Amino acid sequence: MTQADLSTGPATDLQPGAGAAQTDPLAALNDNQRAAATFGISPGDASPAGPLLVIAGAGSGKTSTLAHRVAQLLMNGADPQRILLMTFSRRAASELTRRVETITTRAMGTGIVAEALTWAGTFHAIGARLLREHAPAIGLNPEFSIHDREDSADLMNLCRNALGFSATEKRFPAKGTCLSIYSRAVNAGEPLDEVLRDHFPWCAMWEGELKQLFGAYVRAKQEQNVLDYDDLLLAWAQVMSDAEFAAHIGSAWDHVLIDEYQDTNRLQARILMALKPDGRGLTVVGDDAQSIYAFRAATVRNILDFPDAFAPPADVITLDRNYRSTAPILEAANAVIGQARERFTKNLWTTRASAEKPQLVTVNTEADQARYMVDRILADRETGTALKQQAVLFRTSSHSVQLEAELTRRNVPYVKFGGLKFLDSAHVKDLLSVLRLARNPRDRVAGFRVLQLIPGIGPKSAANILGALDLSPDPAAALNDVAPPAKAEADWPAFVAAMTTRAPWPAAIGLARAWYEPHLTRIHEDADTRRDDLLQLEQIAMGYPSAEAFLTELTLDPPDATSDRSGVPLKDEDYLILSTIHSAKGQEWKSVYLLNAVDGCIPSDLGTGSSPELEEERRLLYVAMTRAKDRLTLGLPLRFYVTQQSRGGDRHVYATRTRFIPRELLGHFESSHWSPAPQGGGAAPAPGRIDIAAQMRDMWG
Repeated sequence: MTQADLSTGPATDLQPGAGAAQTDPLAALNDNQRAAATFGISPGDASPAGPLLVIAGAGSGKTSTLAHRVAQLLMNGADPQRILLMTFSRRAASELTRRVETITTRAMGTGIVAEALTWAGTFHAIGARLLREHAPAIGLNPEFSIHDREDSADLMNLCRNALGFSATEKRFPAKGTCLSIYSRAVNAGEPLDEVLRDHFPWCAMWEGELKQLFGAYVRAKQEQNVLDYDDLLLAWAQVMSDAEFAAHIGSAWDHVLIDEYQDTNRLQARILMALKPDGRGLTVVGDDAQSIYAFRAATVRNILDFPDAFAPPADVITLDRNYRSTAPILEAANAVIGQARERFTKNLWTTRASAEKPQLVTVNTEADQARYMVDRILADRETGTALKQQAVLFRTSSHSVQLEAELTRRNVPYVKFGGLKFLDSAHVKDLLSVLRLARNPRDRVAGFRVLQLIPGIGPKSAANILGALDLSPDPAAALNDVAPPAKAEADWPAFVAAMTTRAPWPAAIGLARAWYEPHLTRIHEDADTRRDDLLQLEQIAMGYPSAEAFLTELTLDPPDATSDRSGVPLKDEDYLILSTIHSAKGQEWKSVYLLNAVDGCIPSDLGTGSSPELEEERRLLYVAMTRAKDRLTLGLPLRFYVTQQSRGGDRHVYATRTRFIPRELLGHFESSHWSPAPQGGGAAPAPGRIDIAAQMRDMWG
């Protein structure tokens, strides 16, 4: 599920308490928001101004401010088709343009931008569009396919096997690990030896082989006319390394606005600086205190170093008024992030007074923690706080096991964010592979998957068929000459027809589904449920002008599956939210509970190897705390089970309160200890006195 699905209600363009239609479109903004929205804009003049960095604290109205800035540009003469908006999800881009439409409609009486802002999307989607448009000039075939992570891992594995690395005497890294190493090197712009040393030390012995593997992987992609997720940024960045091309592409937009800049990696920063090297017309928005995606190669340095990347330095405007949390919650969160070694100085403030401090609740075990939190959650529900307005957050998915067991025992419905995405579903990948293979017969990963759907064709036969097609200058036509295995002869003509029939879009997806449905019924017992996904897929396809646009957008930003949800089935209209901290970023709830606020969990024992890693763990705690609107509870189990300890071995360990809340910060919290009530018949009699000292002496006496 996407982050947008976590929200507890519809977003609004006005701050709390603001009225409806406004004479002044900026009337809803506070002074700092207004300064950011109007920076460099004069009445009737939206000429590009110098670079601007907006440091937007948690709950400070970031999206509203960015939407108002775009609206101000448009209302003062900017051409909407010369505005580039880049976000980190397609939904975020859609929400931003919706808000701009609302603001301009209120101010001018008519909407002007919903369809005119044609350059709004994610970094990867914008990159894919530019690469297709400029393909002939940069050595690409515009019909290229885009592989998602699983497809990329499969292709990596084909190359791995072809090189004999799957049969080495010592265990060679698995395909997923190989892809992660490759992706890290590409996105972080780091040499392979440094990536292995700093992030994959257990693979360092294979540096030479990995370099050979990655070379073979790149050649395979080029031979099969496919790009992977990382290529969309890498190829774009390489295009921008040519000064003439960079100037040509950059000149397409007068204004470039980037959301969530703290989540960008070095490759994205290179692209941005090449688009607007002097910074004119460039606005980036983000919060260094919420930079928590280093595992995706994002670096907080991009936002910290942004002002000094230009001469003169970029202007910086800070949004520090929080509209979400109560004052005690903010004071505690400010104290936690105030210990950071390097940051843009800001202290969030609010007018939301409260006498209730965040709770630090010590419990004996994780099971006790689960019982306590479910008790509190149900008590809050009885006093009017719906389950959907409450969330339990955790550092990693495994931390919620005890809680899920307790929720199930007590029949409390919940949804856990972190389940399978749409494209991870086997049946959806099957149908998309059919579409991709029909468009690009050289896509070996798609071909390998589709061919094995046919009864009588296994991995070896599929590889032989694909090998024969590779030798043909026209692989689609060559399908008619392929002799399938005897067991596949009956189904082969229908497959050839599906691959060679050129139907217009979007009728093509209907034909692909018609070929696949008999196999869906044969392979999956729950075919009816999965068929709903395929019908949803066909409906989504109707909104795209071409197969290329559809496959690109769906790969880069997939919707949710109806058949693959994590958590118990939702037969209740109300349900509790369980989420990792990473998935909860950008969301808010009335009550937030954080599991395992102890060393070894947050910071994770795997996140304490270096100062940057430790600082990111501190920011994770800050992000978790600032999701809460009214109540915040942190659980501190004295004993918990560790499943991935860096020192090896699964075991119970005794914990201490997270180092990010040292003794001097305890005044910002209400501390207590909770023990479960005795079960069945009251407390047992107190034991008699035991003289341990005497027993120890007697051992040697």
